Amino acid sequence: MADSLDHAPAQANNLPQFLALTIGAIGVVYGDIGTSPLYAFREALRPFGPGGVGRDEVIGLVSLVLWTLTAIVTIKYVLFLLRADNDGEGGTLSLLALLLKKGTKYPVLMFFAGVLGAALFIGDAMITPALSVLSAVEGLKLVAPALHDYVLPISVVIILLLFAVQSRGTGAVSVFFGPITLVWFLVMAAAGVAHIGDDLAILSAFNPLNAIGFLWNAGLTGFIVLGAIFLTVTGAEALYADLGHFGRLPIQVAWFAVVFPALALNYLGQGALVLSHPDALSNPFFLMFPTWALLPMVILATAATIIASQSVITGAFSLIRQAIHLGFLPRFEICYTSETQTGQIYLPLVNTILLAGVLALMLMFGSSEALAPAYGVSIT
Repeated sequence: MADSLDHAPAQANNLPQFLALTIGAIGVVYGDIGTSPLYAFREALRPFGPGGVGRDEVIGLVSLVLWTLTAIVTIKYVLFLLRADNDGEGGTLSLLALLLKKGTKYPVLMFFAGVLGAALFIGDAMITPALSVLSAVEGLKLVAPALHDYVLPISVVIILLLFAVQSRGTGAVSVFFGPITLVWFLVMAAAGVAHIGDDLAILSAFNPLNAIGFLWNAGLTGFIVLGAIFLTVTGAEALYADLGHFGRLPIQVAWFAVVFPALALNYLGQGALVLSHPDALSNPFFLMFPTWALLPMVILATAATIIASQSVITGAFSLIRQAIHLGFLPRFEICYTSETQTGQIYLPLVNTILLAGVLALMLMFGSSEALAPAYGVSIT
C-alpha cells in the first residue's frame, strides 16, 4: 500500500508531460501525413482524365487509401517498427545499428541498404518543406488571385522563418504547432463526417476486396494511381525517425486516438462527395466546405502545411546524429534543447544545409505542381 501511494503522485505528475508529448507528436510527427488529404485523393483521381471516374473506382480508391494507411502506417510503423528502437532512438540508421549489434549474415548488404534509406530520407527532408510551403501559399490564390506573382517570394520568407526557429528546439516548436495541428485533424474529421451521408455506399470501402478489385481491373491506370496513393502515407518514415524526440507511447496514442480516425473520416467524406457530385473531383478537399468557411480553411491549411515541414526536419536531425555516432559522418555541433528529452536536438550545420537545399528546390521548380512529381518519386 505504501509503495502504491508513493508512486501515485509521480504518475499524476507525469500525466501532464505525457499529454504534452502526445499533442506535440500530433504536430511534429504527424504534421506531414496530416496534410496529405489536401492533394493525395485529388492526384489519385487525376489519371482517369476527362472521361471521369466510375462509382466502383471511387470506392476502390478510398478502400486503397484506407488499407494503405492500415498496412504501412498502423501495422508496419506504429505497431511494429516503433518497437525496434535502439536505446530509445528510431530511424533507418538506428535500425541498421540494431541489426549489426544483434548480428546479421549480410552486414555489407545491410550497411548499403541503411545508408541508401538514410540518403532518401534526407532528400525527402528537403522536398517536403519546399512542396508543403509552396502548396500553402498557392492556396491563398483562391482568396486573392492578385497574389500569384508573390507566391515564391512569400514562400521563401516563410521557409527562412521556419528554419530560424529550429534553434529553439523541438519542444518549444511543438508547443506552438501541436494545438494547431490538433484543430486541423478535428476539422478534417468533422468535414468527413458531414459528407459521408452524401452517399453511404462509400462505407463499403472498409472491405479490402474493393481495393484489390480496383487494382486488378484498372490495369496500367491502377499502377499509376498506386504512385499517387503513396502520397497518403508521406511522412510515415518521419514517425519512426522522430521516436527519440517523443517516445513510443505518445506517438502511438496520437495515431490511434486522433490522426488515423481523422484521416479515415476525411477520405471517406471526400469519396462520398465525389460519388454524389462528380464535378467535385477537381478539388474534393476544399469543396467539402461551404463558401463562408473557405477562407478560414485556406488559412488553417496554410498553417498545417507549414507545420508539416517540421516532422522531416526533426527526423533529419535525429538521422544525422545517428550517422555521426556510427562513424558514417564527421562530428558536427549538436545542441541539446531539452532538459528531460535527450532526443530533442538541434544541429546548426545540418539546419543550414537543409535550408539551402529547400531554397534551391523552390527556386528551381517554382511551383508545387512542378515539384509534385519529384515528391512522388521520392516517397515511392
